[in-house]
Amino acid sequence: MSTTNMATGSSYWEDLRKQARQLENELDLKLVSFSKLCTSYSSSSSSSQGHHTRDSRTDSLGSSHDNMLVAMTAELEQLLTNLTAVNEKMVEYINIPGGVSHNAALMHTLQRHRDILQDYSNEFHKTKSNFLSLREREDLLGSVHRDIESYKSSTGVNNRKTELFLKEHEHLRNSDRLIDNAISIAMATKENMTFQRGMLKSIQTRVTTLANRFPAINNLIQKINLRKRRDSFVLGGVIGVCTILLLLYTFH
Repeated sequence: MSTTNMATGSSYWEDLRKQARQLENELDLKLVSFSKLCTSYSSSSSSSQGHHTRDSRTDSLGSSHDNMLVAMTAELEQLLTNLTAVNEKMVEYINIPGGVSHNAALMHTLQRHRDILQDYSNEFHKTKSNFLSLREREDLLGSVHRDIESYKSSTGVNNRKTELFLKEHEHLRNSDRLIDNAISIAMATKENMTFQRGMLKSIQTRVTTLANRFPAINNLIQKINLRKRRDSFVLGGVIGVCTILLLLYTFH
């Protein structure tokens, strides 16, 4: 490859790198905005679930939100397509016969750009999938609420059974959230206690080793073990009572 061709090739490679970095920066900003928009959609949908009627202002806001999400999805897909095209051009440049295919630095740079593209693509598809699942769920719940409101409007009377059904529905939703929170707390507590138990076992092993070496300490260790068992029973009883009270409060 002549000096002129090498200079031209180097300039072409730098142009591709600049394009890739620019697209990656745009994708990073757009993905952050897209994630925030999906999160705000989730929050607004959750707040509207407690209301069985929607006014025109709420519908207009939801439609505007959907339009923004659709537009941002199209922009992100186009950016990913453009970045993919730039990466393919970089691959073609490195694979030119008699070119710079054995340049380790270029190969490393190309791999880094391909990894970034893969990360951004995975993040976009994951956020998009979560949003579509949420919107599908919200559409299903909205359809149920609309059917209920339509039934109430057609009868022209406040149907007591329907009101009880709606209240029970909300009660079950609240109970489900409370149970999820209780399970999360219990899992966190379990992990913490497992970690502490591991530490205590390690300490107990060391203390037992010392006790075997110094018999005078053995009586003290036995007293500590008895007190630890008693405290464990008391703690288990307290946790059991609290759990029962929480379940009673949840389902009544």
